[in-house]
Parts: sequence; structure tokens; C-alpha cells
Amino acid sequence: MKKLTLFLLCILHCALCIDLKAQANDSVSELRLSLAEARDYAIEHNRTLQNADLSVRQAYATRWQTIASMLPQADMSLGLNYTDGKMKFALQDGMPPMEREIENLAGSLGVSASIAVNGQLIMGALINNTAIEMQDINKRNTELDVVSNVETYYITALAMEKTVELLDKSLIDLENLYNITENSVKVGAVEQTTADQIKVQVASMRSAINATNRSLEMIYNALALQLAAGADVKLVLTDELDNVLNVEEALNLLSMDFDLANNYSYQLAEQNVKMAKQNVIMAGMAYVPTLSAFYQYTAPNKYFSGETAMEQSMGVVGLQLSIPLWSSGKRAAGITEKKLARQAAENSLADARDGLMVQHKQLRYNLSSAYEDFDTQKLNIDVSQRVFESTSNKFEYGHASSLELTNASMTLLTAQSDYVQAILNLVNAQIELKKLLNK
Repeated sequence: MKKLTLFLLCILHCALCIDLKAQANDSVSELRLSLAEARDYAIEHNRTLQNADLSVRQAYATRWQTIASMLPQADMSLGLNYTDGKMKFALQDGMPPMEREIENLAGSLGVSASIAVNGQLIMGALINNTAIEMQDINKRNTELDVVSNVETYYITALAMEKTVELLDKSLIDLENLYNITENSVKVGAVEQTTADQIKVQVASMRSAINATNRSLEMIYNALALQLAAGADVKLVLTDELDNVLNVEEALNLLSMDFDLANNYSYQLAEQNVKMAKQNVIMAGMAYVPTLSAFYQYTAPNKYFSGETAMEQSMGVVGLQLSIPLWSSGKRAAGITEKKLARQAAENSLADARDGLMVQHKQLRYNLSSAYEDFDTQKLNIDVSQRVFESTSNKFEYGHASSLELTNASMTLLTAQSDYVQAILNLVNAQIELKKLLNK
């Protein structure tokens, strides 16, 4: 009995542990985030942003490699030699040769150091500094893209949820009307075709809800990818649509001046021109002499067995100046190539300047139009909802036809769809202009 009791207690303990672990997993699988928390979470966990940070660190490592190549380099060599053989020699001419066995185990040590400096190495370090700046700008631009994507998906998900909420309310109203109509058909007060028409509207409303839910699931998946939250994590958005849909901020963007210096794309184009100019100078450094110095030391062999042979150590110090003389036009062609690349980079910078200015005008126009449409659709959905409710009440008491109810239902569906699309257009236009202005 004691063994049985102990066995049952062990089973109960294991079951409790499994249940607690399952509860812990359930709590971990749900991630509740406000919009601000979602932005911070994405900045910390997004892998694309992490890769951008790694690129910055790689650029620093590349620069150090270039700098280190101009600093002293030292190497040491160790050797171990074993000799086993015979040597024949004659003490005097005409005498028979003598033979001697040789067996030695010896170790050797050598040390060498060198340093070399030229203009191309120095310019290479400066170019690496520019590369670091470009990677840093790219990192900040990637962070801006990630945050913008998170805001877009977050607000889109809230808008979709709002749509489902509106559709569910309309569906309940239609189902109530359908039940009333069915009862009226049974007592002969209404024809069956009227109930069938409402039934079709109920089916259409359910289909619209299912389609919206599928779209909502895709939006949540896209948001989870931006957050790098994992496929098994359930996202719960804690903000309300009205709190994150900042219309006043969108209107303020329309009055802001566009400073090209704050735009990351323009900054990258400027750095590209800067690097192209440095490449021209670096190509010209091919005409500059290279100064190098070296030191070599060879220690006498250390014999571990056998007879000790002649021991000799050697140390050599040298200084060398290499002067370029003739390359059959190779260096001149290299300079010409870099100059042409610089001109192309300057043209790209001019195109970027003009393109960004035009883009600013277009995005301001898009945001202004999106706001006007949003304002109109907001009024439209309010009116359509009140018309549908009024028509439903009239139909319930026999003062409206099924055709009027169908038209009101379809108008409401269209208004709800247009309203959500207006929200999305406003959000996208606002975020695109924010990205351009780097706000």
C-alpha cells in the first residue's frame, strides 16, 4: 500500500508539473503590445535590423584590417630537422675516401618583422570610414522602414477588426430580420421570396466577414514577421483605433518643410559621391612610392642529439623604397575610370535631389486627398448605418419593402468597405510622408 500510495503521488506530481508547464507556455505564447511597445519590440528583435547592425560592425572590422596592414607585422618560424645518413670524404688526393655516419636532431628559430606604407593604404582607410558612415545611414534607414511597417500593419489590423465588429453588428440585425420574415411567411403575411432575398443578404454578410477575417489573419502574420515574434505567438493589440489614428498629426505633416539633409536616401547618395571622389584620389596614389622596412633574425640551430655542427646566427635590417616607373598607361586608365564613376555618382545625386522634391509634392497631394476621402467616408458610413437601421425598423413593421432593405444592406457593406479603405489610404499616405521627412 505504501508503494502504491507513493506511486500515485508521483503520478499526481508529474501531472501538476505538466499542467503548470502548459499554462506557462500558454502565457508565453500570447504577446500583448501597444503601438509604442510594438515599435520598441521590433527595433529589438527584427532580424533585418539586426543584420544592418552587423553590417556596420563588419565595416568597422574592414577598416581595422586596412589600418593594421600599415602597422608592423611580425612572424616567427620554428623548425625541427632530423638527419640520418652517411658522408664520404677524402683527406688527401689519391687516398681512399672515408665514410662517416651522420645522425642529428636539430631545431631552428627565425623571426621576421616588416612594415610598409603607401598612399593607397592611407586612402583605403579613409574610404573605409566613408563605408562605415554609409552602413550606419543604411541601418537607420532600415530602422525607419521597420517602424513604418509595424505602424502600417498595426493600424491596418485595428481597422480590419473594426470592420469585423461593424459587419457582425449588421449580421445580427439581418439575422433578426430574417427570423421575423420567416415567421411572417409561416402565417402567410409575407411571401417566401422576401425571406429568400434577406437570406441571400445574410449569406453575403457572412461571406464578407469571413473574407475580412482571412485578410486580418494575413495582416497579423505580416506584423509577426516584422516583430520576429515567431509563428506560435498570438499577438494581442491593446491600443484602440481612434487612439492611434492621429489625424491631426497627418495634417501637421502637410505644413512641414522638406529638408533634403534629413532624408536617408539623399544622405546615401551624398556619401556615394564622397566615396567616388576618394576613389579618384586612391587611383592617383598608384604613382606614389611605397616605403617599407624589414628585419629578419635567424637563431643558431639547437642540436638535441648527435654531433653539433657549425652554429651561426644572423640578423638583417633593411629599408626599401619602391618607385613606380612605367605601367603602359594602366594607372592613367584607372584614374580615368574612377573619374567617370565620380561623374556618374554626381549625376545620381542630382537625380535623387530632383526625384525627392517631386516625391515630396506627390506625397503631400496623396495625404491631402486621403484625408478628404477619409472625412467623406467617415460621414458616409455614419449615414449608411442610420439608413440601414431605419430601413430595418420600417421593414419590421411593414413600411419598407425587401428591395429597400436589400439596397440599404448593400449600401452599408459598400460604405464599410470604403471607410476601411479610406483609413488604410490615410495611414499609408501619412507613413510614407513621415518616412520621406524622417519624422
